[in-house]
Amino acid sequence: MYYDRILIRYGEISTKGRNRGKFVEMLRKNISLALNEYPGIKIEADRDRMYVVLNGEDSIEVMAKLKKVFGIQSFSPAIRVEKEIPAMKDAALSLLQSVYEEGLTFKITAKRSDKSFELDTDGINQEFGAHMLKNIPGLKVKVKNPDINLVIEIRSEAAYLSCETIQGAGGLPLGTGGKAMLMLSGGIDSPVAGFLAMKRGVQIEAVHFHSPPYTSERARQKVIDLSEKLAEVSGEVVLHIVPFTELQEAVRAQIPENYSMTATRRFMLRIADAIRERNEGLAIITGESLGQVASQTLESMYAINEVTNTPILRPLITEDKPEIIKVAQEIGTYDISILPFEDCCTIFVPASPKTKPKRDKVAYYESFIDFEPFVERAVEGTETIRITPGYSRQSPEIEELF
Repeated sequence: MYYDRILIRYGEISTKGRNRGKFVEMLRKNISLALNEYPGIKIEADRDRMYVVLNGEDSIEVMAKLKKVFGIQSFSPAIRVEKEIPAMKDAALSLLQSVYEEGLTFKITAKRSDKSFELDTDGINQEFGAHMLKNIPGLKVKVKNPDINLVIEIRSEAAYLSCETIQGAGGLPLGTGGKAMLMLSGGIDSPVAGFLAMKRGVQIEAVHFHSPPYTSERARQKVIDLSEKLAEVSGEVVLHIVPFTELQEAVRAQIPENYSMTATRRFMLRIADAIRERNEGLAIITGESLGQVASQTLESMYAINEVTNTPILRPLITEDKPEIIKVAQEIGTYDISILPFEDCCTIFVPASPKTKPKRDKVAYYESFIDFEPFVERAVEGTETIRITPGYSRQSPEIEELF
């Protein structure tokens, strides 16, 4: 069947009242970005609906792109017809015949926002239902859960016909929730946390701590690959790579072993917060899940959080590991995350880390030497890479962050 447009439904955007227009406009921009390789596309938006006018572009390819755009509740490939009953009947019959197979059931669902149209919803259902039954032998009606639901929507400018509803990514349009720094390791959890934050409209920049020679170039590439996978959703991910070796060695030398992990996390948070401030972010995102490891107990979070007043977003805080793995597999980060290349979180791990560290104790241990110069050098030495889909197939250019 030749579709000439795709009807997009907003979902949660519809609850935004006076601010709805801003959300609709951001969604329009995000869809335009996602479909920028299709020059014929035109996007038409109003308060209640959005249409992607295909102008000859491949509807299957376009719909595959739309599935990844946050803010879309559902969408349907559709055809536009003038509001003349004979033309509408011909188009509806052609559409139903293109998807009908022997034994399938159907129903008509009429939606009439244009109250001046000559038939009411019951009249549309009866008139068009009878036309389908007359012209398609063996076709049967089923009101509840039919195989095919032929939707006929009458609007002020035209009639729209569709018979397939595809679920979108849901959430809110990316960019409507401000910017935050994602603390991105090479593990399973943090990419999922970043994805879920983006689903709520948050624009993310990633911060990764790299500790050569303890961590390899393959570990660094692994994080670039994870960022690239997230960029398939957002269009771009800015990745900040922090040189962490000097500070991590200093912690190992100066902090008692059972408190070294707590101190390390505190310095990571301080550095991420400094990068956030320089890049006008509003929060920090982590992949923490309550009780999963020693640094993710409430007592550990309490001791670690002391170093900043910046909001810490933890999208996975109540999730079990199998739930997190399921999302990682769905978004395509799982196979990358399980590659056996260690990041700085897995080196120098103490045999018996404190699960209930005390704030005053870790602060006391940190006072043994002045760690501030180490923190400043890590921040100043940070590199940034702007990663877009397909980045790894190009020659990466790394630019100094400051």
